[in-house]
Amino acid sequence: MSDHKSESGFQYSLSNLKPAAVPGKVTLTFPDGARREFPGGITGVEIASGISPSLAKRSVAVALDGTLGDVAEPINADAKIEFISRDDPRALELIRHDCAHVLAEAVQALWPGTQVTIGPVIENGFYYDFFRAEPFTPEDFEAIEKKMREIIASDRPFTCEIWDREKTRQVFHDHAEAFKVELVDAIPGNDPIRIYFQGDWFDLCRGPHMPSTGKIGTAFKLMKVAGAYWRGKSDNPMLTRIYGTAFAKQAELDAYLKQIEEAEKRDHRKLGRELDLFHFQEEGPGVVFWHAKGWTIFQQVIAYMRRRLAADYSEVNAPQILDKVLWETSGHWDWYRESMFAAQSAGDEAEDKRWFALKPMNCPGHVQIFKHGLKSYRDLPLRMAEFGVVHRYEASGAMHGLMRVRGFTQDDAHIFCTEEQLAEECLRINDLILSTYADFGFTGDLTVKLSTRPDKRVGSDAMWDHAEAVMSEVLHQIQAQNNTIRTEINPGEGAFYGPKFEYVLRDAIGRDWQCGTTQVDFNLPERFGAFYIDSDGSKKAPVMIHRAICGSMERFIGILIEHFAGNFPLWLAPLQIMVTTITSDADDYARRVVTAAREAGLRVDIDLRNEKINYKVREHSLAKIPVLLVVGKKEAETRAVSIRRFGSDRQKVVALDEALAALVDEAQAPDIARWRDAHKSWSWSLPPRAVSDQPRWRLVLPRVATTL
Repeated sequence: MSDHKSESGFQYSLSNLKPAAVPGKVTLTFPDGARREFPGGITGVEIASGISPSLAKRSVAVALDGTLGDVAEPINADAKIEFISRDDPRALELIRHDCAHVLAEAVQALWPGTQVTIGPVIENGFYYDFFRAEPFTPEDFEAIEKKMREIIASDRPFTCEIWDREKTRQVFHDHAEAFKVELVDAIPGNDPIRIYFQGDWFDLCRGPHMPSTGKIGTAFKLMKVAGAYWRGKSDNPMLTRIYGTAFAKQAELDAYLKQIEEAEKRDHRKLGRELDLFHFQEEGPGVVFWHAKGWTIFQQVIAYMRRRLAADYSEVNAPQILDKVLWETSGHWDWYRESMFAAQSAGDEAEDKRWFALKPMNCPGHVQIFKHGLKSYRDLPLRMAEFGVVHRYEASGAMHGLMRVRGFTQDDAHIFCTEEQLAEECLRINDLILSTYADFGFTGDLTVKLSTRPDKRVGSDAMWDHAEAVMSEVLHQIQAQNNTIRTEINPGEGAFYGPKFEYVLRDAIGRDWQCGTTQVDFNLPERFGAFYIDSDGSKKAPVMIHRAICGSMERFIGILIEHFAGNFPLWLAPLQIMVTTITSDADDYARRVVTAAREAGLRVDIDLRNEKINYKVREHSLAKIPVLLVVGKKEAETRAVSIRRFGSDRQKVVALDEALAALVDEAQAPDIARWRDAHKSWSWSLPPRAVSDQPRWRLVLPRVATTL
């Protein structure tokens, strides 16, 4: 909105309301621990200027007790103060916020009459929603970006005024900004209404902002457009959402754009089609149709997880559908109802008219299993795992391939233990999670976040105090054991029943994915009346730890597809080997090679088509098959194979026995290979030849699979 000139209202004070009292003095504590007194109402820029002109020049914001604010805002309370430069990672949100405002101004300058709505910062960028009869398209980006650069180059100052409600409504009404009027009406009555100017253009905004548009820089780019209903409701007007991103430096923007380009190549939905792994369709929204190759990957991951858990966990299976009474007891019916699928039974009798819910999680069922039979403190810790299918409602616009579905399999487990065992169990889970991620190739940066109590929760404050204290100590030990792991506190993001750890791994192109969780629960066992007999003969409620490693198996496989770009390690590849012929003279030998490879436990197929070998190689490379065994007349005569690896033009002729032994060795899952190397108790045996010349290999492993 660029027609309104600032009236005589003064910055950071109420124009028509009584201003808040300004203290005579405030005490500010600097990062080095120094404490100084200043007159009440002094601004950050005044303090910075008093320290050094260079500090004032490079400061784009101040942090008061960790909360970012404008450098020109009066300081009216004691606080810890820190000056934020543009290169500080915390300034990135301000750069993007300011860029969103500049985007809105540029759009209104180019297309007068366009209404602006909201423009928040989001992960990796920002967006702004606009109302216009003709939607914007990517073809408009060039003109918009050019105008944005002009506004940034003009280095217009950001200034703030606080208006009263009626004045604000009137101004936006006069400018035909109906959406802004609605936003004003939604602001709670006691909250100040802030209006930010950049030159003459202004917007309703909570702030903060940097001192001027010039601080944004030119490392920004508009990314895409999309439709969005006003306030997310389909009966409201359709808006055009313009997405953009911005960074402090051009090199950071270039790296991000390269990552986006690489991510598009690795998109699991695209690779899922190309590699024939899975599909979705309208008749089953949000649930996966697994094809044979995709299901092979799924089963390999499940088999790996089962081996890792076998020594410590009992695998159980709880019902898929349960009476809503159970979910009322657990608290899910009150706290999680909007995400649950529920149905009423169809019986004619009144007593059969009951409400049931498809389980959105496994924990209530596991409590029922724990309660079945008397438990002693000697039975604890009791660890039960389930690869349970769960269903949770997701809005149609939120679903995204395997990454966000309505029906998925959880590698869920619950540990029932004493309070004294809690810390040790959390550390055991941590070790399992970290080693699992390493086995799947996630050896880069890892972050463990402790999410603390949310506003809406169950249980007493004393319970939460105790649970958070234990987990804080565990977090400290995790950091002490491996200082390459980053740790963070995530205030207010815990589950409604207890605090939790969130494990965030980084993939091959630098994207972060939150997968594993460890959640401490002092509440659910008590709500269900679960107990064990303690050493003194008293009944005591156990502590319940909810844990997942992959989380959603579907989502984890989607992450794996993108992490490996479809080029899976041999142990995970759905089809490990393709045997193909140069000429038909080698067809019989190729069949014997396939039989030998299958008997050795390898997943193999054959290509005997009458096509040129280069055509076959190219086609199987597009399918990302890890190993091609090419055979011709010469290989048949010498009982050899020519090995060609995906992504390489090189090939090597190797004796068949040697090739199969090496491939079987390579195809072992990491946990089996680790056990094999530790025990040296495996061997190859070659049974006597049958009448045919067919080799028969057998992998001999001791019968101790549960220790793998």
